[in-house]
Amino acid sequence: MLICGQGIANYVQDLNESQLCNNLIETMFLRILTANLFSLKPAFRKFLRRQALLSAFVAIIPINSAFAAQGGKSELSALTFKMAGDDLRSRIVVMFDNEPNVETHLLERPHRLVIDLPETSFGFDKESLTPRGLISEVRYGLIAQTRSRLILNAKGPFKVEKLEVVKNESSSGYRMVADIVASSDREFAQALADQKVTTASLNADTGGASPAISDTLGSSHQFTVMIDPGHGGIDSGAESVSGTLEKNVTLAFGRELRDELMKNKNINVLMTREDDTFLRLGERVRLARQHEADLFISLHADTIRHKDIRGATVYTLSDKASDDVARAMAERENNSDASAGIYSEEAPVVHDILMELTQRETHSFSLNFADGLVKSLQGKVNLINNPHRFAGFQVLRAPDVPSVLVEIGYLSNKDDEKLLKDASWRKRAVERISHAVDKYYTLRNNVQAQP
Repeated sequence: MLICGQGIANYVQDLNESQLCNNLIETMFLRILTANLFSLKPAFRKFLRRQALLSAFVAIIPINSAFAAQGGKSELSALTFKMAGDDLRSRIVVMFDNEPNVETHLLERPHRLVIDLPETSFGFDKESLTPRGLISEVRYGLIAQTRSRLILNAKGPFKVEKLEVVKNESSSGYRMVADIVASSDREFAQALADQKVTTASLNADTGGASPAISDTLGSSHQFTVMIDPGHGGIDSGAESVSGTLEKNVTLAFGRELRDELMKNKNINVLMTREDDTFLRLGERVRLARQHEADLFISLHADTIRHKDIRGATVYTLSDKASDDVARAMAERENNSDASAGIYSEEAPVVHDILMELTQRETHSFSLNFADGLVKSLQGKVNLINNPHRFAGFQVLRAPDVPSVLVEIGYLSNKDDEKLLKDASWRKRAVERISHAVDKYYTLRNNVQAQP
């Protein structure tokens, strides 16, 4: 009976019911004893009854103590979790019933934002935790007797642009708002180093400046070109009448361009994909930013209704298209994610004067390279009329990476398709693109060398 009494008390403790009272436990034991002990001698029945009630009373003490300390539940409740954004910028909003005391820190491998809270009761809807934008996984739970933790796994390096707790204006409670944006490996490493120094300073009161990771990594940064073979995987892109797939054409051309560019030892060459892999448009841009690319070249070979149109075209970013062909091209390319069954949410709009200045400078460099590329191709590779055009291509929207989209030819034109399959033509084309990149590299070096 002692074991039975302790077991029932433990069971009730696991239920975490704040309305538990000693009278209920006593009644349960009395019924059990009454049903099973009538055959025993009166004195022995009285002894066992006292022992059982004592055991139940002892077992109930820690339950009442715990509930007295916590009011029967966690003092803080995280009511809802919401995410919005894309692969470059995401916003997380968590609603609380009371004001939370929030502490954050970064972790790597994988890249994570850790948010520590007082002991918290989480009431998140499972569907709201579905990965989206920069966030690849969400986890939460109790990590100590009085501490809870919320962990956001990211697809790559990021920086916390803003994290604040504000009181709700039109309802009770508070909300935590976190804005995170894709960053580079170097920037994330610097943030980790700063965090380490800050932690050491707080723990040991030693102070001191952050180690100059930016100096060591920044000084060793090599001029980087990110080649982006369009489409891939489930997204085949355009297809010619004879069955040639755009994703295969762009990958083959991209590999040859990579090999040609690598002949210049001063240039680091990367590719967004090196096999038949599907990548979201935002992921392509995020990779360019992660590696702090100095130039992003997206390769395509589309089809259009006008079969007689042929030749290479160089596109740069603009909210207003230069012509109907450019507008239709951008709409088709921007629909790549949807064609693969993936739909992106709108990223929160953030107006920042420094970001706007960066975008202006980036756009200026994009235009400079585009003009140089057209000049390098002229007379060597067939070009469309007005070869430098512009439209709102999503893949060109990195605010700090000069970017162009090169339509190397049209699979809807038989002559272009024939050239795209010709090794000697591809060799000539990649040599001219490489020549333009070399000149741009020299220009950027000269600009950076100026006081």
